[in-house]
Amino acid sequence: MGRLVLVVDDDNEIRQMMCLLLKLHGYETAEAVDGVDALAKINQRQPDLIVLDVMMPKMDGITLCKTLRDDLLTARLPIIMLSGKTTPRAVEEGLEAGADRYLTKPSGLDVLTQTIGDVLQDSLTEQRSG
Repeated sequence: MGRLVLVVDDDNEIRQMMCLLLKLHGYETAEAVDGVDALAKINQRQPDLIVLDVMMPKMDGITLCKTLRDDLLTARLPIIMLSGKTTPRAVEEGLEAGADRYLTKPSGLDVLTQTIGDVLQDSLTEQRSG
């Protein structure tokens, strides 16, 4: 079974498309519709990586990212933000919140899968050396 990627996005079509793509690339996937739902899913089974939208109801991606970084159990969990917010300030805010990478929508699916692979590899390297 592949590494587990949690896709957090309030847009059903985007979320389902990303999950399908990731499954085709050998990843196991889980879905969450917002930050509150994501926290519940993470408490059930911690993923190997999160692909996280920024603008969502109930709890946005920035808040979720900060919450995860403040918890010792999830502080090092790899997070890729994928958002329609494309200004330099939005990217900076996402990285300051603790995201490992920040991609803007629409990013090509090949860019997303390459970034996921890179971030997972970086995480493995960090775990081995840390």
